[in-house]
Amino acid sequence: MHTVVVLALDGVISFDLATPVEVFGRTCLPDGRPAYRVLVCAPAPTVDAGVFTLCASRGLDALAEADTIVLPGCADPGLPVPAEVIDALRRAAAAGTRIASICSGAFILAATGLLNGHRATTHWLATAELAARYPEIEVDPGVLYVDNGSLLTSAGAAAGIDLCLHMVRRDYGSAVAADAARKSVVPLEREGGQAQFIVHDQPPTPRGSVLEPVLRWIQDNSARDLSLDEIAVQAGMSTRTLNRRFREHTGTTPLQWLLRARIRQAQHLLEVTSHPVDRIAGQVGFGSPTAFRDRFKRVVGTSPHNYRAAFHADR
Repeated sequence: MHTVVVLALDGVISFDLATPVEVFGRTCLPDGRPAYRVLVCAPAPTVDAGVFTLCASRGLDALAEADTIVLPGCADPGLPVPAEVIDALRRAAAAGTRIASICSGAFILAATGLLNGHRATTHWLATAELAARYPEIEVDPGVLYVDNGSLLTSAGAAAGIDLCLHMVRRDYGSAVAADAARKSVVPLEREGGQAQFIVHDQPPTPRGSVLEPVLRWIQDNSARDLSLDEIAVQAGMSTRTLNRRFREHTGTTPLQWLLRARIRQAQHLLEVTSHPVDRIAGQVGFGSPTAFRDRFKRVVGTSPHNYRAAFHADR
């Protein structure tokens, strides 16, 4: 039987901890036998889980029995990872054990150095911090999970369910995974990645910046067919100077900033209105509904239709 060991450290997020315990623990083979043996271990007898204290049944020695190790996230990903945990995870990886992280558990895995040179993800609120602290990791903020074979990482909260179901499918096939998904009352695969959940605000601009007036003007006129020359005239600059100033203050170009403003407005309209998608495309300044759909999926990670299905507030 495949053994899954969930490693709990102080500050463990209880949702992240419960996800692999429940998903793997309730997965059954077609003949009704349990598909997994699930253990919870910790470096100390008790673990501070915030609102409660967890008594782990096993110590770090359990990691040597694992076919898969799952690292739940911790509330403070900045806390140092104990040296004995790093050593135990490195030994497990060297022995061929599969290691997966959920949410900020990616910081625990990153501390071992095992993710260096690999693509990885974590909760979108923490992707920038992960990339800054571990520049040798290729951090992808737009996906629900990343599978590197023996190393897997997932985004936050419910994305841990997606990752666990993905591993079930790898281990036992789609039929067993679909049954596990039904027990969790979730789809086996979700449309899009975590990009659809990110609040796509415009890059911040310092108060008093020379661009502040023109940024407000672009926002107010984003539905119009604006050209770079028109924006430059409004800013009182040459197009070359405008592009340079935008790069300095926003990290992007004027036209990219405009497109992002249009997509953010489209998200709002999809959430609060029942207007047809083609109408919204015109309302936010896209001349072609096809161009709107392409740009929307590129930025948000899913289609306008699926975004509305997920986030529309019925009135």
